[in-house]
Amino acid sequence: MKSAVILTGGKQYRVAEGDVIFVEKLEGDAGSSISFDKVLAVVDGDNAAFGKPFVEGATVTANLVKTGKGKKVRVYKMKPKKGYRRTQGHRQPYTKVQIEAINF
Repeated sequence: MKSAVILTGGKQYRVAEGDVIFVEKLEGDAGSSISFDKVLAVVDGDNAAFGKPFVEGATVTANLVKTGKGKKVRVYKMKPKKGYRRTQGHRQPYTKVQIEAINF
């Protein structure tokens, strides 16, 4: 089984063909194809290639399934005895992608 470690959105993801992952928001429409060229490692059975920092010529192609927003996170600030209270909400945007192929 072929798997790879990719870098996108400042985070590393271990992926295999057919996996569905949630990454930081990427530009593109649902159904479009995207290629990740920042591949840190590729493992195919007994063969393994590790980059310094990236593997030369390795790409991971994926299909954009949808974009959306995560669950709301409440941010609450308070200073005791001063009457200062602030509540703020945040929903992190994400992109759902399905890994199609690992090219090495």
